[in-house]
Amino acid sequence: MPRVDYRLNAIVDARLADKANLADLARTAALSGATLIQYRDKTNATRTMIEQARAIGAALAGTGVPFVVNDRVDVALAAGANGVHLGRDDMDAAVARSIMGEVAIIGLTVKDEADARAAIASPIDYACIGGVYETLSKHNPDPPVGIEGFARLRAMLLAAKPQLPVGAIAGINAQRASEVVGVGADGVAVISTIFSAIDPGVATRELRACVDRALKEAAR
Repeated sequence: MPRVDYRLNAIVDARLADKANLADLARTAALSGATLIQYRDKTNATRTMIEQARAIGAALAGTGVPFVVNDRVDVALAAGANGVHLGRDDMDAAVARSIMGEVAIIGLTVKDEADARAAIASPIDYACIGGVYETLSKHNPDPPVGIEGFARLRAMLLAAKPQLPVGAIAGINAQRASEVVGVGADGVAVISTIFSAIDPGVATRELRACVDRALKEAAR
């Protein structure tokens, strides 16, 4: 299974299409310091999702930045994506691995201890804990886990899988990126901090620099 650089996961949500071309946003983020691109679409038809995912994949060609599709193994396969990011209600990670193969990137959302135990038992390449903070990017029925909850769930994961990259998601800005990295995050996943900015490229570079500084400080 591949080793994933999870420092900055830029999530390209389908709702951003009202602002700009999604493929262009993905390429801008990749060229500006994102280390993983994730396409998330909760509403469109499967055909539309495949077309959009293929466009994103084409836009990322030559950047060296891998790209995963949220939830949908079928869309990821049809679009030739590098992998998939799964939630608790999506396809089981072991089944996804059997379908997508060993070279595919498979990530998993962890919201509580039950999810952490499932992640430990699953053939995944990274875990993303959250929401850590409140977010406006989607409705989340689960309360935020907070910094302490993040640290607790991360400790559970790493006790069993010490090499597993673990990221943080939801409500992350530059200051909060430093906070979560300070308690052990390998990186962050964001939407608004990058794509709601006036200049997404500048916002990506600034957030990546913040994450890198925090990682360097944490390694001391």
